[in-house]
Amino acid sequence: MSSLPKMRVARPSDNLEALLRFYGDGLGLQILTRFDDHDGFDGIILGHPNAPYHLEFTKAHGAAAGRAPSEDHLLVFYLPDQTTWANAVSSMKAAGFDPVPSFNPYRDKVGATFQDPDGYRMVLQRAEWSR
Repeated sequence: MSSLPKMRVARPSDNLEALLRFYGDGLGLQILTRFDDHDGFDGIILGHPNAPYHLEFTKAHGAAAGRAPSEDHLLVFYLPDQTTWANAVSSMKAAGFDPVPSFNPYRDKVGATFQDPDGYRMVLQRAEWSR
């Protein structure tokens, strides 16, 4: 039996605690691990223990990460169940994050877009992944 690899999306940040609020409190991801001063980097890895993906955010000591280069840098989460999608949007709002207009109008038709503290965007898409 072959197994599919797990995927980690990793990016730098200047705002680890703010990202923890956004992706943890808002989206409901859990801290899978956290590290301080690992070869000059602090970081958090967020996800769900059994999910095939997780997010890693790192802060390099003495270096600035900057912000997202455009409004179209996205993470897209497919939530086909209407109740699950509505609960996810409500959770983001309850954590203090309101939807923003999407750069691509299609995203507003099929979901809700939220901007994280670094300017990157996350879409809660109310659709099934069909490919």
